[in-house]
Amino acid sequence: MKIDKKIIKELNDYLEEFNLTEIEITEKDRKIKVSKKSISSISQTPVVSLSSQIDKSSSENNQNSKKGIEVTSPIIGTAYHAPEPGAKRFIEVGKKIKKGDTIMIVEAMKTMNHVPSSSDGVVKEICVNDGQPVEFGQTLIILQ
Repeated sequence: MKIDKKIIKELNDYLEEFNLTEIEITEKDRKIKVSKKSISSISQTPVVSLSSQIDKSSSENNQNSKKGIEVTSPIIGTAYHAPEPGAKRFIEVGKKIKKGDTIMIVEAMKTMNHVPSSSDGVVKEICVNDGQPVEFGQTLIILQ
């Protein structure tokens, strides 16, 4: 199968232009998916994916702002503060958490994705409401 680099470049340009994290086109028996972050999928048709890398140093600088350490959403979806309605929340303002602790769940396409803390700290602020839609890279909580 010959890959048309022009199509991939054009799709990557659309990602940037429309601030998307993923775009996909299907033509006959070929599917081309371009995403900023690699996503595992099972498909019976060939999938070509292109991952854009974010400059790690600038990403770290953005997350360690003057307000504190920002923990951001790894995906687009709906943020939930507890594992199920009426259950105890994963975090509260003032609670001490460790790197790797689940801070929230972001549901995307009926899949519940546990979001781990990227750092140790004390929860200074919760930036999203329960059930609120979130974007890739949006700040979920701020630690001090």
